[in-house]
Amino acid sequence: MDFFFFGGGFEILFSLAFFAVLAVILVTAVRGLLQWNQNNHSPRLTVPAVVAAKRTATTHSHHNTGGAAHVTSSTTYYATFQVESGDRMELRLSGAEYGMLAEGDRGRLTFQGTCYLSFERE
Repeated sequence: MDFFFFGGGFEILFSLAFFAVLAVILVTAVRGLLQWNQNNHSPRLTVPAVVAAKRTATTHSHHNTGGAAHVTSSTTYYATFQVESGDRMELRLSGAEYGMLAEGDRGRLTFQGTCYLSFERE
């Protein structure tokens, strides 16, 4: 047991865990930048569409600060739009935009890549 802690095993294990976490952070950052770049180079399109579905994704985080437990939550809003060709696309949007949409709404969807810009009801 002393060999693991004092013979280098713990240091190696700690280093591997550190670099694994660092790699996950870097991969996530690079993916985000690539998606942002792809969206910026995509054309801005406005097409007739129908709101096919809506959904939310809520995450919770628990924090212990000074002996007190704090819970924070975050909600992400999504809407699925169906265009004239029958294709569907799910786009992330703000809570305010989400609240203004109802399933079955028809209108003109404006988006750029995977970025929702607006929806104007007919």
